Amino acid sequence: MALSAETGPVTQLLRTRPAHRRGPVARAVLGLPYAVFTGAIAIIFLYPLVWAGVSSVAPRSGSSQTDGWGFGNYAALADFQAGIWVYLGNSLFVSLLTVVLTLLISFLGGYAFARFTFPGKDLLFLSVLAILMVPYGTMLIPLYVILNSVGLGNSLVGVALVLTMFQLPFSMFMMRISFESIPRELDEVAMLDGCGSFSVLWRVLLPMVKPGLITVGLFAFLTAWNDFIGPLILITDSNRMTVPLVVANMRGQVMGVVDYGATTAGVVVLALPCIVLFLLLQRHYVRGFMSGAFKG
Repeated sequence: MALSAETGPVTQLLRTRPAHRRGPVARAVLGLPYAVFTGAIAIIFLYPLVWAGVSSVAPRSGSSQTDGWGFGNYAALADFQAGIWVYLGNSLFVSLLTVVLTLLISFLGGYAFARFTFPGKDLLFLSVLAILMVPYGTMLIPLYVILNSVGLGNSLVGVALVLTMFQLPFSMFMMRISFESIPRELDEVAMLDGCGSFSVLWRVLLPMVKPGLITVGLFAFLTAWNDFIGPLILITDSNRMTVPLVVANMRGQVMGVVDYGATTAGVVVLALPCIVLFLLLQRHYVRGFMSGAFKG
């Protein structure tokens, strides 16, 4: 009896033959273009940061560091008006309050949108996302009037509330898809064990959406820490300025001469917390985005 093409000895031999594996040299050659491309992108993004760090300690005429390498520009920044520590405290307060409010609202709101059905649910969610359609700058003057009417004008709390509002669209969307990526069966099993809705949220779902929360918190911190136009419009007291405003004010000196040394020192001070936070939370940050990608 003749063997068919699917069960012939040649076919069986090909099926049992081990798959060909590329050697280390072949893998290195094939991965070279990718390595070159990613390395070039990394250099493009890192060059401005390295340049700012070097320029902040390099000698430059017209700056606070004229003789040799040193930290004269940082000393000038530290002694500017009320002192850099006051302004760092202002920025830190605004950033942390923005992070806390954003996490709290988006965590509870994302859970409600993902797990409950109620009248107007989709319309309410679209209303939150609609904030993205309004340019940030056009809303600051009306918000300034509203904050003054409720006693939060020229207030760091008012700035944090405004920044939180503009963080909600992304944060709410991120937390909703994070909750939706978790099977509902986990909620049902926990409720059969006697847990209520809040217990399910706190004990079961919270650990599972932690990457999404870290992503939301990181974005909220970076936005609040680096925001310039919001504090510029909403803050009038010089002692309540944030670091971006201080750097901008230090940039202009007498007779219109720009103090590049102090400016680059301020850029380094602004960039360091962002870099450290991203490096510490990078793994959770990537997982938070991947959970949304798998859901989508």
